[in-house]
Amino acid sequence: MDTTGIALRIGAMFFFTLMVVCVKFLSGTVPLGQIVFFRSAVALVPLVLFLIWTGDFPGGLRTKRPLGHILRCLLGCAALFASFASLEYLPLAHASIIGYLAPILAVTLAQMFLGEQMTPARWCAVALGFLGMLVLVVPQASATSVDTSYLIGAGLALTMAVFTAGAKVQIRSLAQTENAGAIAFYFAATCSVAGLMTVLWGWVAPTPMAWVWLCGAGLAGGVAHIMMTLALQHSEVSKLAPFEYLSLVFAVLADLVLFQIIPETAFYLSTTLILAALWLNVTEGKSSSKRATQGN
Repeated sequence: MDTTGIALRIGAMFFFTLMVVCVKFLSGTVPLGQIVFFRSAVALVPLVLFLIWTGDFPGGLRTKRPLGHILRCLLGCAALFASFASLEYLPLAHASIIGYLAPILAVTLAQMFLGEQMTPARWCAVALGFLGMLVLVVPQASATSVDTSYLIGAGLALTMAVFTAGAKVQIRSLAQTENAGAIAFYFAATCSVAGLMTVLWGWVAPTPMAWVWLCGAGLAGGVAHIMMTLALQHSEVSKLAPFEYLSLVFAVLADLVLFQIIPETAFYLSTTLILAALWLNVTEGKSSSKRATQGN
């Protein structure tokens, strides 16, 4: 069972990377809102088929917490817009590593809104995470010729991490009573509507290749979510967590093969610090759960 879960998790990270690659190819040629709409609307197709297959459609979409879903969807939608916008300015690997700040920030937000305990190790993880981001960004900001576009991208990626952290905390709250399929469905539907509303500011007629990237982003995102959901049914979260870091490996390879971008020294140092922060976060989470179990 664990082998199946791990294989599905690796597959999910691959398809998430494929989605990001599709968006990267569209950046600067197709309006942001149009990209968000197609990524979300097309993703609804495999998602609904999956929910029908599991018997959760439409019954599984019933909810007793509509306001909770609205908050999660607004936070997630803002994160998606910021994430896709950052890809116009950043290499995939840089956007990915800044995105890893999200689970670190989520710990802080969970203390504020869910009453979870903030230990010294978790504070250390937060500090390490932001130090890692500074190592990545400061050289660009202090250079003789400031790379303004990079700083814009880093700001957007950090904004994405903040909103993603908020969405993660809200998902954690919703997951106690709500169907996972419902959480995913309402998010995709909300982003579809938000993206569609941007048609008022002008869309473009996609080229045949742009249609491929638009539909590819939606299908890859939908398949990735399904595989991630199935992975959690076959294996424990703690056993799957380390494989999430493969998204960074896939992003570096995509940068190298597709965009001929080789990471600089600052990227490796930043990656080391942020991954160390994530490791602290995960190990402290396991220790806290173990202490709580022993206390009961």
